[in-house]
Amino acid sequence: MKKIILTGDRPTGRLHLGHYVGSLRRRVELQNSGEFDDIFVMIADAQALTDNADNPEKVRQNVIEVALDYLSVGLDPEKTTIFIQTQVPELCELAFYYMNLVSVSRVQRNPTVKTEIKMRNFEQSIPVGFFCYPVSQASDITAFKATTVPVGEDQAPMIELTREIVNRFNHIYGPTLVEPEILLPSNAACMRLPGTDGKAKMSKSLGNCIYLSDSSKEVKKKVNSMYTDPEHLTIDSPGHLEGNCPFIYLDAFSCDEHFERYLPDYKNLQELKDHYTRGGVGDGTVKKLLYNVIEEELVPIRERRKMYEQNIPLVYEILRQGSEKARETAAKTLDEVRNAMKINYFGDAALIEEQAARYRSGK
Repeated sequence: MKKIILTGDRPTGRLHLGHYVGSLRRRVELQNSGEFDDIFVMIADAQALTDNADNPEKVRQNVIEVALDYLSVGLDPEKTTIFIQTQVPELCELAFYYMNLVSVSRVQRNPTVKTEIKMRNFEQSIPVGFFCYPVSQASDITAFKATTVPVGEDQAPMIELTREIVNRFNHIYGPTLVEPEILLPSNAACMRLPGTDGKAKMSKSLGNCIYLSDSSKEVKKKVNSMYTDPEHLTIDSPGHLEGNCPFIYLDAFSCDEHFERYLPDYKNLQELKDHYTRGGVGDGTVKKLLYNVIEEELVPIRERRKMYEQNIPLVYEILRQGSEKARETAAKTLDEVRNAMKINYFGDAALIEEQAARYRSGK
């Protein structure tokens, strides 16, 4: 069996460090590993419309932002198929069939759906499209027969539902769809990077993000304003690591070589942590280190983004070609699904002959 990746993001704005450590950086590593036969990365504009139906222009403008971020982090259109969800209409048809295989109560039990409904104040009036987006995700994954879906831990319930749909479909109609496996970040700090204000999740709506496209000046300002230990009032006072944003970010980004370059008094992060908890290290020292570490990661990303920003027609051509390839792949899966469900009426010669013989005989 081929090894295939499907993953993607809703175009709700520029991508940030939470996206980067949670999925983008890993996608580039997987792309360059040579272990996978195909990699599909989707800009999920149809899913973004489920809670932006009254503002499609916002979604349209954000498609290019996400595409620029994809290319700037190192996704290579020669190795990875980058496409736009709405340009592959076969996905909608697959989702329609899958809706018959899952109950309303099952979707309601999805903890990610519950959280997002509350976050968007949809408790009283949930758009049907938004409510059904976990089924749409199942369509996206299975259309490309993805064996691996690299996502953050908040998406684990979605993959679980996809597996249930695959198993139910194959049980009813015969083995057709591929059951995917989830691939979580290996670094625990990368699973859910907090916002700069210490809130549980980096979120555009909360204004606590460091964006991949932020300037050096913006990054420094945001790092310097990060939430630390409120009880660490002086350099000599013992500090606490739990909930301390700069240390959580260093867990996600730093390596021993960074200390050689930027803070040679310490061999590694653990030594710095030990000193901080004993007392004797200021938050400013930690934040300066973090700024240098993040900047080292973001400088080449910014440079690639600027290059692509100067050739937007090329970006759209990459998306067009990727969408065409994605549609060809999804169309093959849809044909197999139709055949399995026995709704391929015009391509079923045996059915036509059977019906013709029945009516000729008068039975």
